[in-house]
Amino acid sequence: MLKKIALILLIIGGLNWGLVGLLDFDLVAFIFGGGSLLARAVYTLVAVGAVISLPLLMEDNGISSEM
Repeated sequence: MLKKIALILLIIGGLNWGLVGLLDFDLVAFIFGGGSLLARAVYTLVAVGAVISLPLLMEDNGISSEM
C-alpha cells in the first residue's frame, strides 16, 4: 500500500513538473497558493514519495537489464 501511495505522489509531482516545464504553470501553487503551508506540504509529500520509491530501483522485477 505504501508503494502505491508513493507512486501516486510521484505521478502528481511529475505532472506538476510537466506543467511547469511546458506551460510555466505550477498547479500546486495555483490550487494551494504559492509558498503556502499546504503547497509546501504537497511538495514535501512528493519528495517523501520519491525517497520511499528509491529502493524500487534495486528490486528484481523480471526485466532484463541488458539492452
